[in-house]
Amino acid sequence: MLRFLFPRLTAEPERGAELFAWVTAQARDPHWYLDGAVADTVDGRFAILATITALVSIRLERAGDASVALTERFIQVMEAEHREMGFGDPKLGRTVRKLVGALGRRIELWRGSVAGGNWNGAVQASVYGEINCPAEALSHTASRLHALWNRLETTTDDAVAQGVIA
Repeated sequence: MLRFLFPRLTAEPERGAELFAWVTAQARDPHWYLDGAVADTVDGRFAILATITALVSIRLERAGDASVALTERFIQVMEAEHREMGFGDPKLGRTVRKLVGALGRRIELWRGSVAGGNWNGAVQASVYGEINCPAEALSHTASRLHALWNRLETTTDDAVAQGVIA
């Protein structure tokens, strides 16, 4: 199914797996849902996962095709997770394309923010969307994402690509 939807996926399914595992572990940290007041739902969890994936992708853009491997793992996992949730083949393709599009929009949003744009505005749009969250929650999420970005910035390209971020 993935080869049909995304014909340019690499033939190296393990490439980017460690990095995506690191991204997933970051997205599962309870502080996002407790202190950050992100909805502990499929949509809320996707928002955090896609936001962190977007930040890592932006960081890896200067490391060549390492961001491609991360995107490929994102697609692979989204397809597998939605298949487990009961999505069939006709609907699965549309759903995965929509999720990849949501990741792409977040990457564009965060490119401007990491270059000095409106960080809190990006957090609101990327994580909470139209939901008005308490100021403390927005502040918490913004500061934790900024700390994550700083960690990514101070880690070598190779270490980031391998999912070894201090």
